[in-house]
Amino acid sequence: MGVTEAVTPPPSPFDAPPLPPEPASDAGTSPADIRDGAAVALVVGVAGVLLGLLWAWLAPRVQYVSNGEAVFLKNTESEARIGADGTFFLLALGLGVLSAVGVFLWRRRGGVALVIGLAVGACFASLVGWRLGLWLGPDADLVTAAGKAGKGVAFDAPLQLLAQGTLLVWPMAAVAVHLGLTALWSPRDPSPSTEWYGTYPPPHVHAEPSEKA
Repeated sequence: MGVTEAVTPPPSPFDAPPLPPEPASDAGTSPADIRDGAAVALVVGVAGVLLGLLWAWLAPRVQYVSNGEAVFLKNTESEARIGADGTFFLLALGLGVLSAVGVFLWRRRGGVALVIGLAVGACFASLVGWRLGLWLGPDADLVTAAGKAGKGVAFDAPLQLLAQGTLLVWPMAAVAVHLGLTALWSPRDPSPSTEWYGTYPPPHVHAEPSEKA
């Protein structure tokens, strides 16, 4: 009993040449990207110390005065309480822009890990700046502060952040600016070539028949 072998037909001369292989995609998050994102989160989070220092230094002060029995606002028309929120807002906005520009200049290609690290670090930095500013500011105990100041002597009230939403200014500004910079000036991936390699039809189709000896 004979054994038949599968015979592959020869390629037709009229078949189109194969297309070039598609370039490998670089999509995905590599361990190096995760390390970069963690480094960004750490550095930006530590920068919250600068926010706290500047807020405690630049925020306008609300002053109280005591008559020995109660504590009153020295100037009831003062806008210093709102000014403290505005100072925190402007400082967080400026630091958000600076952190976004710094991350972009460090890694122009961008990436999901960098954006997440920037957002997480900025949120942590806002919390650090808020709590540090409260700690560095005047005493939070009004009764103790009034007793130290004395009757009829004005003293500074503790810092307060009335608008808690300002804690989101830094992360929102940082992410928005970084995405804008990445969209405008990040390196572009080369577009795949649409040209075919080879000729169609193959040269031997129109070749002259060889003479037999």
